[in-house]
Amino acid sequence: MENIPHKFDVIVVGAGPAGSSAAYTLAKRGFRVLLLERGRIPGSKNLFGGRVYSKPLEDIYPDFKNKAPIQRWVTKERISIVRGSDIFSIDFEGKESTSFICYLSKLVEWMAGQAEEAGAIVLTEITVDRFLMEDGYVRGVIVGSEEVRSDVVIDAEGVNRLLLERAGIVRKLSPKQVALGVKETIQLPNEEIEKRFGLEEKEGLAWIFMGDITNRIPGGGFIYTNDGAVSVGLVLMLDHAINSLKSPIYELVEKMRLHPSLRKYFVDGNIIEYSAHLIPEATIELMPSKFHFNGLLITGDAAGLLLNIGYSYRGVDFAAYSGYLAAKAIEKAHGEGGFDIEKLSTYEEMLRNSFIVKQLTKFKKVHDLMEDPMILKKYPDLVSELAKKLFVLNYDTPTIMEALKQAKKDVGWISLLLSLYRMVKSI
Repeated sequence: MENIPHKFDVIVVGAGPAGSSAAYTLAKRGFRVLLLERGRIPGSKNLFGGRVYSKPLEDIYPDFKNKAPIQRWVTKERISIVRGSDIFSIDFEGKESTSFICYLSKLVEWMAGQAEEAGAIVLTEITVDRFLMEDGYVRGVIVGSEEVRSDVVIDAEGVNRLLLERAGIVRKLSPKQVALGVKETIQLPNEEIEKRFGLEEKEGLAWIFMGDITNRIPGGGFIYTNDGAVSVGLVLMLDHAINSLKSPIYELVEKMRLHPSLRKYFVDGNIIEYSAHLIPEATIELMPSKFHFNGLLITGDAAGLLLNIGYSYRGVDFAAYSGYLAAKAIEKAHGEGGFDIEKLSTYEEMLRNSFIVKQLTKFKKVHDLMEDPMILKKYPDLVSELAKKLFVLNYDTPTIMEALKQAKKDVGWISLLLSLYRMVKSI
């Protein structure tokens, strides 16, 4: 760091979606921006299942659809309930798409590249040890024995919020607040991917799993079709996984890939990547008391800005847009002559009025719902039994009501209706 200035307008910690979009937006507006990333290259520490919703990113980056490293647009959605070897699925297919599949590492590398092209200085393999604090203000960062000063700092360090913990802004993560995502990436020719999953060129499938695919641990499974590869994996609530998992988690992912109804999709494929990552889960609990302080704004996963709606995750677009809003707030505060907590409150206001916090508040009960034994076991069993009664026939054909009565067994009508009501209200 000896060849760069030691004073910037803005220092951004973390070159993920939030940090990169903030750095890009600010640099484009003429601010002197330093973007620090502890990975070898931007994106090298960014992992996810595979899908990104595009509209927020289109608002940030001109001609995003044509320039970003998008692999496939999601044109087919599938939700499956698994019980043993049985799978019950609901499909939706359409040519209009608002989400795409990509490698997050490639997308983030591109986003950081856009920031650099706009004029930001991007430094990698830099670990920030703590904030530089003076008179109750964040005045920059400390890297080893060096101080790097700035007017304001954007914390985009991700879910492992070590800087915020050391500053006493947030508490140490609890296993109840996060989930563990684990995936395998299976290399396959594009022709085989399209043939096996019923896709056209550049079309993608987002396939979500519920039921005993997770060994009844709260969470779910996923399959995403990439370009030349397929991602298969699981997301498990960490506290339940710690208490219930009796074998290494990679064995559970392998069991999913080798499931009797799924293994045909991966025949002759080669595992080219195995990865794991913590995911914000109880996001309302994870949020800091404020998103802004004297000289500091908090964005992305560090702020708990990730949405789990049971059948899909939204994280990348939330993170990127929060970084964009942070940049706009800094620009406004700069025009007002300072970066104290009052002038930076615009960020809090914009964030809480944005689709991000509104959506997180709207779906805040989903986390508790996903731990409901009815969701974990009773519903998958009920749906599987109902499907068998309706479709696996000998002589008699039952009515739907007859099949439901036979399938529900020990589930009372009141319990079933109340649980369904709760699920509908939450999702």
